[in-house]
Amino acid sequence: MTQQVPQAPSSEPELSGVRNFRDVGGLPTVDGLRIRHGRLYRSGHLAHATGEDAAFLGSLGLHTIFDFRNAADQKLEGPDIELPGVRNVNIPLTDPADGVEFWRMVRDGDLDQLRQILADGQAAARMSESYRTIIKERMAEHSRVLHALAEDSVPALMHCAAGKDRAGLSIAVTLLAVGVEREAIEADYLKSNDPHRRYKVHRSDSSPAGMSPEVMELLSPLFDARLEYLAAAFATIEETWGTTDRYLSEGLKLTPETRERLRERLLDAG
Repeated sequence: MTQQVPQAPSSEPELSGVRNFRDVGGLPTVDGLRIRHGRLYRSGHLAHATGEDAAFLGSLGLHTIFDFRNAADQKLEGPDIELPGVRNVNIPLTDPADGVEFWRMVRDGDLDQLRQILADGQAAARMSESYRTIIKERMAEHSRVLHALAEDSVPALMHCAAGKDRAGLSIAVTLLAVGVEREAIEADYLKSNDPHRRYKVHRSDSSPAGMSPEVMELLSPLFDARLEYLAAAFATIEETWGTTDRYLSEGLKLTPETRERLRERLLDAG
């Protein structure tokens, strides 16, 4: 039976230039421990952080910020702000050349073009496939993140553009590695759907027609956090490696000693 996930000890900050920020502390593990508050955070990109946002982030005692955006994302949104004494590590989880035309159409396409590429389940299928691809093709990147966390990189903040997909998967993999309950991982992932966390959709045509209900409905699978996407990632782990433990040991090259160091870094003492 899944334990109740406690709320963070302090009220969640309202960051005006950073979307989808949260501390994943409090999530329960299968052996009765919990993620320690103040050790692992997630968010959308930090390029538009205000001075007040930066002051708050600077107060967290962060060691490392992991940015999973690619060069195209950074060109579009801008680089992360620099926080004094914090290491910024860019580990792209997608290729800038992948989907360039698709995402250009999302931003610039008219209704007929959007129907052609997104309707009839195409958008959701694309998202599920992208999760599968990251699990299968970005093992070295996820291994690098987990080894860094085990060594010296906490407290850490992980982010991508929206803080939903690439960061969501990296958080999920990290939580799997320390034994967090699957249902708790799913519940945290779904928080990205909260209205104040959602990525702001930007379109070239911001008129009522360009942002019509039908357009937004076509786009919604791309900007939703859906359990079917996370399930596709988990299914890929099971289909490829058989078990989560084999994925972690064979796919991500995590030794039992490294996993134990991760648990010491991220979990409350039992």
